[in-house]
Amino acid sequence: MPSTFPRRGTFSDNPEDYAESIRAICAQRDRWLAYGLKAGPSDRTAAESAVAQLYRRSGRPEPKFSWVASPVAAAEFMTSRPIADSAGAGSLIATLLSSSRRRMDQRIDRRQIEWPQQYYYSDNNAQRDLQARIDVARRSPTDAARADISPDPIIRRTVRKSLHTSLFDGVATAVRTLAPRPFGTVSWYGQQEAHRVAYYDTYRSFGLMTFGREDNELLDIQSALIESTGWWWAFDDIAVMSERPTALHTEPIPDPVHGEVRLHHSTSPAVEFGDGSGVHVLNGTVIPAWVIHDPTVERITVERNVEIRRSAIERIGWDSYLDQAGLRLIDTDDDPGNPGCILQLFATPAGWGDEGRILLAVNGSRERDGERRRYGLRVPGAFSSAVDAAGWTYGLAGADYGRLLRRT
Repeated sequence: MPSTFPRRGTFSDNPEDYAESIRAICAQRDRWLAYGLKAGPSDRTAAESAVAQLYRRSGRPEPKFSWVASPVAAAEFMTSRPIADSAGAGSLIATLLSSSRRRMDQRIDRRQIEWPQQYYYSDNNAQRDLQARIDVARRSPTDAARADISPDPIIRRTVRKSLHTSLFDGVATAVRTLAPRPFGTVSWYGQQEAHRVAYYDTYRSFGLMTFGREDNELLDIQSALIESTGWWWAFDDIAVMSERPTALHTEPIPDPVHGEVRLHHSTSPAVEFGDGSGVHVLNGTVIPAWVIHDPTVERITVERNVEIRRSAIERIGWDSYLDQAGLRLIDTDDDPGNPGCILQLFATPAGWGDEGRILLAVNGSRERDGERRRYGLRVPGAFSSAVDAAGWTYGLAGADYGRLLRRT
């Protein structure tokens, strides 16, 4: 794969070539993201071959394979029959893979790429590294390259962290709500572990680092698993393999800088499996099915989870909810940080279990459809002024908030 990454020195001599290489890294990240989001039947032959290789490398005989339709079915399978404890094969494979990652991390940490001039202000390597991470988080990857920032923090942020956010924190966390982790087992998340392999594969694919033969072979095995299957579990004599979802729906997170996505579907489960199990998610928030199919004021009132309540209210619409719930209006005022819009402060319903307030405001920026979304914010019950409550959400006094030119 072509690369324009010098091993030493700054990158100012060829900033556009460097930016183009970073753009290629982003394209490779998106390929790994597509694997992590892929729905449809697993490639069972490739998946079984990869798992068998991990067993052999751990000094264990190849297992029998049991395929199930979903992680829910896997949990039922593992609790319904006696299976040899995974402290043997499962722990050995986990140790094998974690040792490989540790070796590769040590090699990456020893890379001798000289930091660009703007980071010479401190002899403290930790402080310098922190500043680079902050800068990369705020910039697009190509802008970070044009700013002469080393590829290391760019790869860490736009490959490993981005994929971890989209797949591991997003999809895997949502699917885990369907079935608690079976006791005493090590779970591997197959396609949703792409962040691990993509990070190291980027270094070797672009010629930034060479790894040992064993680590390269283990990366290839893990790559095959990510490309071919969903979750799986290793036991002494059997490997339990879950099929991938039959449907998986996402949307970009608001203003994504590094390509992150989140689960979302407004009419059906965002993740669904062949046995009918699935999880509903709105804008990244895992919700019960009633939020989509039958949201009511009564259900919202008794719901303890703040994010589920918010999602259900937005599903009904704030105007309808306020009308049906009969919330008491405390104060209303023009929004000084958002000209032409109104702030409204309401008492929370009695069933919410506290004496807080709800500040209803209008988003300062437009959604993708061009509309401005109304949203409610929880504020302390001591507020009687809508402007003071709005200022509090920004860490300001009401008078200071009133002097803002415009909020976003």
